[in-house]
Amino acid sequence: MLLTLVIVYLLITIGIGLLAARRVKNAADFAIAGRHLPLYMIITTTFATWFGSETVLGIPAKFIEGGLGNVVEDPFGAGFCLILVGLFFAGKLYRMTLLTISDYYRERYGRTVEIVCSLIIMLSYLGWVSAQVTALGLVFNLLSGGAISIPVGMTIGVVSILAYTLFGGMWSVAVTDFIQMIILVVGLAVIAVFAGNMAGGGGQGDRVRVQP
Repeated sequence: MLLTLVIVYLLITIGIGLLAARRVKNAADFAIAGRHLPLYMIITTTFATWFGSETVLGIPAKFIEGGLGNVVEDPFGAGFCLILVGLFFAGKLYRMTLLTISDYYRERYGRTVEIVCSLIIMLSYLGWVSAQVTALGLVFNLLSGGAISIPVGMTIGVVSILAYTLFGGMWSVAVTDFIQMIILVVGLAVIAVFAGNMAGGGGQGDRVRVQP
């Protein structure tokens, strides 16, 4: 049942992403949604991007294994990086009408530096993307009771995402991220309530503490 719901959800997401792709008319639309994303969608797509499967599944495991020391880099380090970039760099870069951060290095230092910068960015994202894809494969494997192997689940997840990302670029990503963020927040809230009830609830904990 859960696996069916996940598959239906993926199909709906692909459909929404392809519909959003109809707004793509040029490179700017594809790369940065034509600079026309409303603030609430910018917030939700940033949230969905940094609060992905590796955050939901990986960070809690790292915290249990080694405490706060294991999660300094992500989410705390990553979160502070976003804040610092927003405070000191984002405005200036936005006014330069760039499509990517590598465009800045091309204008400032030339084509060679742009290519090197692009390669470094791609390599730096391999671990993050790998964590996301592995988590997708794990979800399919668990929900199918092992009928879908982790590699096959990873392939299904990647294909479903590429199905709309290659056509719609940032427009498709932003719209689907907006929907996924709502589902994520609601889902985590429900899990938190159930987890609290299984642990006895806040009220039960208070009663236990006041007993002699």
